[in-house]
Amino acid sequence: MSIIVREARLEDAEGIIDVLNPIIKTKLYTALLTPFSIEDERRFILNFPAQGIFYVAVHDRKIVGLQNVEPFATYTPAFDHVGVIGTYVHLEHQRQGIGKALFQATFEAARSKGYEKLFAYVRSDNATGLATYLSQGFNQIGIARKHAKINGVYQVNA
Repeated sequence: MSIIVREARLEDAEGIIDVLNPIIKTKLYTALLTPFSIEDERRFILNFPAQGIFYVAVHDRKIVGLQNVEPFATYTPAFDHVGVIGTYVHLEHQRQGIGKALFQATFEAARSKGYEKLFAYVRSDNATGLATYLSQGFNQIGIARKHAKINGVYQVNA
C-alpha cells in the first residue's frame, strides 16, 4: 500500500471525520463520544497549537489515518518536552502499515519540535491499540481507573 504522510490541512476536515466518526460510533476504541461535524474539525485544525503535530496518512487521495501530538500542559514550561499522542486508522484499513508510517513521521517531527516524551491514553479493552503503541517503543506505565466514563460505565485506560 502506497501511503503519503503529510501535515493536516483545513480542506482535510471531511476526510478526517470520515476516519474518526466510524471509530467513535463503535464506542470500542476511544473515549471520544460525539461524532464531529466538518465545521467542528475545521475549527480543531484552525486552532491546533503551533507546538503540536497533526499528520494525515493518504492513500489514493483518500485520508486513511491521522495522528496528532498536543502539548501535555501549557500552564508551566516544566512540561514543554511532553506531548500527548493520538492515533486513528480507518477501520477498513487497519494492519496495512498506516500507523507505522504515521509514527515514523510524527516521531521525527516531535524530535524537531523539542518533544522528549510522548504518551497516549489507550483503553485497556483496545488490545490492538495497546499493541500498536507497545510495538512503537511505548511502555505501559499504569492503569487509570475511573478515568473515562462512557454510558455510565467507567472504562479502564492502560
